[in-house]
Amino acid sequence: MRMPRSPSGWTMAVFGVLAAVMGLVGLAAPDVQLALLGLEAVDGERPEGDHTTAFLAASSMAALNMGVYYVLAALADWRPFFRWTVPFRLLTCTVFTLLVLAGTAPAPFLGIGLWEGLGAVATASALRREKAPAANAQAV
Repeated sequence: MRMPRSPSGWTMAVFGVLAAVMGLVGLAAPDVQLALLGLEAVDGERPEGDHTTAFLAASSMAALNMGVYYVLAALADWRPFFRWTVPFRLLTCTVFTLLVLAGTAPAPFLGIGLWEGLGAVATASALRREKAPAANAQAV
């Protein structure tokens, strides 16, 4: 079985697996996903024009796809991709946090922001540590 080859790869793999699992949860058990997000599940039929389940399916499919991309990038040890994700994950952290602070999103969305922010910091830190020995070896 193939495994990530670097600490930064492991940060990407863990994030990817979690994203894929959450995507699968949203597709297989939408009410569970709604509860995890702090949103109310509706018993029975939704009113006409309520596209909550369609939006949840679309975002869950995006999470599943993203998770698979992250795992594949981790297995390939594709460090340029790892670097590209850091600012965008920090942006996602900022947006979700601001949505909660503005009252647009429920408090559990802070967890999404925290997950993205901590993941970005972990990946950036791992990339920095991996680069440091190479820079020191060249200086010698």
